[in-house]
Amino acid sequence: MEQTSSFEPVTEADREIIAQQLGRPPRALRAIAARCPSGHPSVVQTSPRLENGTPFPTLYYLTCPRLASLVGRLEASGLMKEMTERLSVDEELAAQYQRAHESYLAQRDAIEPLGHQVTAGGMPGRVKCLHVHLAHTLACGPGVNPFGDETLELLKPDWPSGDCAA
Repeated sequence: MEQTSSFEPVTEADREIIAQQLGRPPRALRAIAARCPSGHPSVVQTSPRLENGTPFPTLYYLTCPRLASLVGRLEASGLMKEMTERLSVDEELAAQYQRAHESYLAQRDAIEPLGHQVTAGGMPGRVKCLHVHLAHTLACGPGVNPFGDETLELLKPDWPSGDCAA
């Protein structure tokens, strides 16, 4: 079930925090899609194109450095390979992942169609980036992206807690 999100406008204070989190000025910001328990931005929604017109298929971008680090550890464990292998043997999971891909496309194309079916994170055929999948889950809620949901569940012992601003 897809959850309707109420994204927040990006304030100048948010923009400064995001720049600190990323170590560079943010690009193509549209909205704050999720916040950490401390209130800082954790996921931003970006425009389908960068300011120079270059396509940018990552609609939801994880900005929280603490979360990014925790997800990086999961990626380093080889989890994405195991998730991808499951897609070939679990038809229900593959169908859920296909729906996540379609949802991502629909959300992006509602802002600005890019004229292609490429989304992010390897969807729908493989799992390439858990950061993207977690950002999708945090922005849209549980039940939209099965691998984002799994990633969030795996992080529960370490997150959400504490001040995770840059």
